[in-house]
Amino acid sequence: MKLLVDMNLSPRWIGILVQAEIEAIHWVTVGAQNASDLEIMAYARANNYVVLTHDLDFSAILAATHGEKPSVVQIRADDVSPTVIGKQVVAALQQMAHELREGALLTVDLNRTRLRLLPL
Repeated sequence: MKLLVDMNLSPRWIGILVQAEIEAIHWVTVGAQNASDLEIMAYARANNYVVLTHDLDFSAILAATHGEKPSVVQIRADDVSPTVIGKQVVAALQQMAHELREGALLTVDLNRTRLRLLPL
């Protein structure tokens, strides 16, 4: 699985993900800082990435378009720093890797993880 970390998350996420043996890049290394969510989704789909974000717009895009890819992982927490919620995110990614490869929306917070298969 390859993760594309959205602009609204710190580049520090890359270190935690790579340490967990998850291939990851931050959007700032491949695209414009002012890119739209649709541009980020198109890049992820074309390059077989799963989007890691804190932005609810990505799930809205999937719902509106009945999209089957890319998968999206949403972090739902007040503090989205990898030191606070990184362990939960990595565990959810590892547990749901198959579903994310096939197409899914995964929501992770401090207390639970929810998975919805695509299309929505």
